[in-house]
Amino acid sequence: MNAKEMLLIARRPTHPGEMLREEFMPDFGLSVAALAKRLAVSRQSVNELVHERRAVSADMALRLARVFGTTPQYWSNMQRNVDLWDSLELHSEEIEALEPLSGVAAQ
Repeated sequence: MNAKEMLLIARRPTHPGEMLREEFMPDFGLSVAALAKRLAVSRQSVNELVHERRAVSADMALRLARVFGTTPQYWSNMQRNVDLWDSLELHSEEIEALEPLSGVAAQ
């Protein structure tokens, strides 16, 4: 299996900021400033997140989970999927060139 086949989807996963911007914020009538206030973070942090220029940290995942009634894993998993996709896009040739240990099935 090559590096591209490691990911099961053919497009970049949804960034958690897009999910906030398109689904959560409109459903709750929240602006960037209002969400920042509820999360007790700066407007800049929320603005960068919803414009996909910032990743969801563990702290932010906990805050988002509390405010929206989700789990921190919901936000962290979404971010992890984006990070894996981006890293694979950047380093796929290097990863493909790595030699698996003998006796280890290449996945």
